This record gives sequence, structure tokens and C-alpha cells, in this order.
Amino acid sequence: MNEIDLDRLTAIDVHTHAEVSAKGISSLPEDLHEASSGYFKVEGSRKPTLPELAAHYRERQMAAVVFTVDAEHATGTPPVPNEDVAEAAAANPDVLIPFASIDPFRGKAGIREARRLVEEYGVKGFKFHPNIQGFFPNDRMAYGLYEVIEETGTIALFHTGQTGIGAGVPGGGGIRLKYSNPMYVDDVAADFPHLKVILAHPSFPWQDEALAVATHKPGVHIDLSGWSPKYFPPQLIQYANTLLQDKVLFGSDYPVLSPDRWLADFEKLPIKDSVRPKILKDNAARLLGLLS
Repeated sequence: MNEIDLDRLTAIDVHTHAEVSAKGISSLPEDLHEASSGYFKVEGSRKPTLPELAAHYRERQMAAVVFTVDAEHATGTPPVPNEDVAEAAAANPDVLIPFASIDPFRGKAGIREARRLVEEYGVKGFKFHPNIQGFFPNDRMAYGLYEVIEETGTIALFHTGQTGIGAGVPGGGGIRLKYSNPMYVDDVAADFPHLKVILAHPSFPWQDEALAVATHKPGVHIDLSGWSPKYFPPQLIQYANTLLQDKVLFGSDYPVLSPDRWLADFEKLPIKDSVRPKILKDNAARLLGLLS
């Protein structure tokens, strides 16, 4: 198959999840998986395989960044292997862009693994989920990973704001929301000034904090995944249309939210005609290094 053809693409989705390994093993404990499906009102299958995910996006003439979440230290459940994601992307290079995920609690072994994944598998970024992984982004234990990410020119993508994972389970499944305040990522952006960062999701209840960080730190971007656009707060729409029009990115959170639903609701937002293609494709293409 051919590499990504930007002219052919209608959009680049920077936030999709590999939730099933090549062996059919889920990346989340079943109680958290079922609770998040209920939270997002997921219809139909929640567990597409990686080839099915690639086909889903190819049918829509879109490309997708895809990743797993390594939170084994906190959950006891092994993630979908990063190698599965990278190999699926290599088999579908016209639509899939591989990110990896490494639990910061893995220490030096995780740092070595990050470098290997970039050098041997060509991953383009790393996904962090502070809530599930149970760490503050500015914890020094993660700084070795950030050093590798900055050095290799790859991207650090952080979940921010409330999470549907654990929602409705007694005690939230033990998952604590405090870790996902984007102000902790501000420390990371200050300490790693050349690091490319994506703050994932409208960051409820810290939307203004996310906007402040993205406006203040040149390397920080915001993806719009995990929420139907009809629920976006007014200030997010305002900044996307103006000060942050070159730093806001389309993301769905597939398979919990489909790109079809997201795009249908996005069409109804008062986004400027000149800004809409930036959010849907152009900003991501530039950030991901896809421009020739």
C-alpha cells in the first residue's frame, strides 16, 4: 500500500484507540471497559481489530493516529502491545499513523523501549493517560521519557480533563481525576521547550487552563476528541476560531465516539470557513511532519 496521500484525505483523526491486541486480548479490565461504554453510550462493537480500524478510516478517506494505553502498573492489565499497533500501521501506511504508550512507572526500561520503538518501528508519538496510569505529568519519573520524545522529534499526547474510564464504577474504579489538570503539562512544556505536545480532549473542568497553556506555550496543541462538538464550551470554539486556529486538531476518540458522529456535529458549529480545514487536516499534517 502507498504512504499517506494528503490530497486524497478529507481529515486526519489524531486520537483513536487500539483496544484489542492481535491475539484478541482487551487492553482494559472488563469492568472499566463496560463502564466507559455505558458512559459514552457506545452502539455496536466497541472492540474493532486494528485491520478493521484501518478499513473504517480508509472507507472515509481519512487517516488516523492510533495508540494503546500502557497502564499495567496501576491496573494489572497488560496493554495492547505497541508492536501490534506499529505493525498494523506498517501494513496500512495509507491510513494509520502509529503512536506508542509506555507506563512511566517502567523507569529506565521504558525509556529504552521508547527509543527502540521510534528507531525500529517508526512510531510518531506517545500517549500518556495520567488518570489511568496514576501519575502527575510533571513527576520527574517521567522526564526520561520526555527527553527521548523531545530528542526524536516525536509527540507527547496527554489525556486531560475528566475521563469516562471508571465513570459509574464504585469509587470511579479507583481512578483519580486530579492527575489530568493540564496545568501539570504546563510544567512539562516549560521544562522541555522543544517538545511537541497535544492536550487531548476539551479539558472539563479545566478548559480555561488548557486554553491558557496552549496560548502561552508554542509547542502545545489541543485535540477535540472524546466529546461531541455540540457540547464544546463557548470559549473553546472562540479560541479555535482565533488565537489557536493553527493549534487545534480533529480527534474523535474512536471507537467510543465515531468520526461520523463527530464530523456531523462539527459541521453545525460556527467555525470560520478558513479555519475548518486547518482543524480537520492541515494542522495535524504539519504537526505530524506529513507535509512535503
